[in-house]
Amino acid sequence: MLKVAKFTRMIDGDKQDYDFLEKLEREYASKVGERLYTALSQLDNSLSGYQVSRLEHSLQSATRAYRDGADVDWVVSVLIHDIGDIHAPYNHDQYAAVVLAPYVREQCRWVVEKHGIFQRKYYGEHSGTDPDAREQFLDHPCYEDAVYFCENWDQNSFDPAYPNLSLAFFKPLLMEVFARDAFSSQAVQANVRIALHNPSIATQRENAEAKYSALSE
Repeated sequence: MLKVAKFTRMIDGDKQDYDFLEKLEREYASKVGERLYTALSQLDNSLSGYQVSRLEHSLQSATRAYRDGADVDWVVSVLIHDIGDIHAPYNHDQYAAVVLAPYVREQCRWVVEKHGIFQRKYYGEHSGTDPDAREQFLDHPCYEDAVYFCENWDQNSFDPAYPNLSLAFFKPLLMEVFARDAFSSQAVQANVRIALHNPSIATQRENAEAKYSALSE
C-alpha cells in the first residue's frame, strides 16, 4: 500500500499513484467546513479600525440574514463573505466567491463576488472610487439581490450593540453547505433565484429565538 506517491514528476505518475492521491484529496476536502470555521474565528485578528472586529461584522451580517428568513445558502454565503480579508485584502470578495463556488447557488456566489463593488455606493465619494460602479451590472438578473445583500446585511453590520448570534450557532449550517458534492447541480443550481427575505421563515425564527430566550431566563 502506498504511503506517498511514487513519482517526482507528475508526468511519471501511474493510475495507482493518482487513485491513491485522489482518495487523500477527497478525505481532505471533506474537512473544508472545519477549516473555514477555524478561519472565521481568526477574523478577530484581521482588519481593525471599525467599532467591531471582522468576525463580529461577519456574525452580525449572518444574523441579519438568518433573521430575515434567508435560506442556508444565503446565510452561509454572508457568514464567509469577508473571509478573504486575511489573505486577499484587495480582492476579498473574489476570494470568498471562489471558496463558495462549488457548494452554493450561483446566485449567491455572484453576489458575494461583486459585493465589494456594490458596497462602494456607501463610501465611494469619500475614497475617490466610483459610488455608481455597481451600475455596470444593471442588466444582471442578480443585481437587485446584491443591492439587498449590501443594504440590509453588510453595510449596516458594524454596530457593537447589535445582538448577533454566535459563531457556534452557525457551525451546523456551515458544515451542511460544505458537506455537499462539489459543483453538483443540486449545489450550484444555475439560473435559480431565491429571495433573500422570507417573511414566514423570519417569523418562525423570531418566535424560536424568543422562546429560547425565555427558557434561558
